Amino acid sequence: MIEIITGSLIILGGAFAVIGAIGLVRLPDVLLRMHASTKIGTLACGVIMVCCALFFGTSDIIIRAVAVVLFLLLTAPIGAHMIGRSVVSTGVPLWKNEGIQQSKLDGTLLDEHEKPKHR
Repeated sequence: MIEIITGSLIILGGAFAVIGAIGLVRLPDVLLRMHASTKIGTLACGVIMVCCALFFGTSDIIIRAVAVVLFLLLTAPIGAHMIGRSVVSTGVPLWKNEGIQQSKLDGTLLDEHEKPKHR
């Protein structure tokens, strides 16, 4: 029974990691990409650590898994905040196409990223 639960948790954590990777590729802005990587990455890693704690079940593994999850929960938001602050303060251009219709969104994103930028 525990194998089914841990297998399901591994698949769930892997699915969250894939969702985060898709968000990194698909989202148009640095801040949005950072949001996808920190939130989903923390969730995926947390689910996998819970799976490890359940599967092995020894006290030292449980303590290590809890420590890893706490470390992630404490450091990921702080790191994301610092990266976001540096992005905004250095003037990285952010995505400005909020009013585009959903059907035209893919073409607009492709046009933005394929044009060479002259300095």
